[in-house]
Amino acid sequence: MTMEKGRHVDDEPGFDDFVAERGEALLRYAYVLTGNPHDAADLAQEALTRLRDAWPRVRRKTDAHGYARTTMARLHVSIWRRRRREHLTGEPPERTWEAVFPSDEDQGLWQELAALPRRQRAVLVLRYYEQLADAEIAEVLRISQGTVRSQASRGLDKLRSSLSSSPAAHGSTR
Repeated sequence: MTMEKGRHVDDEPGFDDFVAERGEALLRYAYVLTGNPHDAADLAQEALTRLRDAWPRVRRKTDAHGYARTTMARLHVSIWRRRRREHLTGEPPERTWEAVFPSDEDQGLWQELAALPRRQRAVLVLRYYEQLADAEIAEVLRISQGTVRSQASRGLDKLRSSLSSSPAAHGSTR
């Protein structure tokens, strides 16, 4: 347990319930951003760690899920992958997350999306998966609305090009 201004952070009500209720949705969102389950787990864990640190402040807001998603998008676009010390454990996690991610048959589009540059992928995920407007995307990623539009356009062009040239990428087995 860690101390924060005379009280235990673990005593903050609601965080565990939030994780139990929204953890899988955040992990799916991380997967859409990163394109692979291992990076998705790392991204979700880092975002939840940061949310936990900010929980006394965030829990008074009406949208802790939005706070976590915004944190994840910003971490993903930035160089969040600087390796931190890993803490090895002798026991595996209580459950696996394979059921949260798309099956092998549904990987085509996700692989093409994962091949896009980080910013293009984040813009497309925020626009089409999270249904955010350009102004909201610009605020989340701390970029201009013009950059949002250009990154979306470039990303969609790359997806169209790669999907039209690769029938197997979108489920066809010709």
